[in-house]
Amino acid sequence: MITRTRNVWKKLRHGLLVAGGLAATAVVYGSVTGHERLYRSVLMPTVRLVDPEQAHLFAVKLAAWGMLPKDRSSSDKILESKVFGKVFPNPVGLAAGFDKHGECIDGMFKIGFGFVEIGSITPEPQAGNEKPRVFRLTEDGAIINRYGFNSVGHDNVVGRLANRRGTSQNSKPGVLGINLGKNKTSSSAVQDYVKGVEKFGKFADYLTINVSSPNTPGLRSLQGKNELSTLLKEVIVARDNLRDNKPPILVKIAADLTQEAKEDIADVITTPPCKVDGLIVCNTTTSRPESLQSKHKHEIGGLSGRPLKELSTQTVREMYRLTKGQLPIIGVGGIASGRDAYDKIRAGASVIQIYSAIAYEGFPIVKKIKRELTELLRNDNLRSVSDAVGLDANET
Repeated sequence: MITRTRNVWKKLRHGLLVAGGLAATAVVYGSVTGHERLYRSVLMPTVRLVDPEQAHLFAVKLAAWGMLPKDRSSSDKILESKVFGKVFPNPVGLAAGFDKHGECIDGMFKIGFGFVEIGSITPEPQAGNEKPRVFRLTEDGAIINRYGFNSVGHDNVVGRLANRRGTSQNSKPGVLGINLGKNKTSSSAVQDYVKGVEKFGKFADYLTINVSSPNTPGLRSLQGKNELSTLLKEVIVARDNLRDNKPPILVKIAADLTQEAKEDIADVITTPPCKVDGLIVCNTTTSRPESLQSKHKHEIGGLSGRPLKELSTQTVREMYRLTKGQLPIIGVGGIASGRDAYDKIRAGASVIQIYSAIAYEGFPIVKKIKRELTELLRNDNLRSVSDAVGLDANET
């Protein structure tokens, strides 16, 4: 019996090593070629032989080591826009959650992102939820995660950003957003976010107040009208008290909001002293569409990717209308093509972010979205991304 168990374990270990080796070879080779079809059809299916969290960590390391395909083309001027006072060379950004600890910022700019958002970052280090906590829903083009704000903490990320200063940051390859969270056991959520503003204000082109992750107990309650008002008053005071850089403040909201909650949020974030500079729509959803096919569809956590696309676009449209177009919106959720990006922009997003689509199509998707979006804008005789913002906002 013992011998049989050892043999089974040996075969399993060998299989894991082979899968890991294949995935590593695939990603490295793909990093050299950067070919969209090769990534989508061969390399990414190979990577999916590996545990999703391990594949994610490996991709972050490759980006940190500069081993991802560089986008050597210059962004078409039609994609450039100015949002909350910052120049975005193109509207395609990396959503928070990929580079949680600020490890591969410049690697992400290198592959063509116009902006990168790191985090969420909590004041003190915390491990997050128990593993496994990430699941691929391959049949659905989706991911469910329940990471739970795993973070190395403020000081570790500040150290990385300080080391980055004076080198690549001087060249301003794109806009840097920093996403702030709270510790699971914190006694004061407000003070956690205030600390984040004070720590990261000098490094950020914008700061995101993340009150919408479904994986931290009590976090989403901060979207309530009174709770959000109290939080934003303190956050804005902290930002205004910064000595040098005073970055724009954005709020990231959930997909699963009632109409009343959306109206309350819109009222709070457009009214001084709680008025913010922008909105990110939206975080992952706890809903489970009936169309889901994967065996993982009932896992607890936030659902992202293709099934979130329509809900996210509709929420962008509603928040654009409720805020009367006063606040720039970053649209995120289910974007995997130029058409998806264009739909978000026409619904009211000034720029967009991607994450889950990378797990299925690889990093060349950034260049693909930019190319396709450029074609769509020109086909509609528009001169810039800004000209398309909100064109479909009044559609039901």
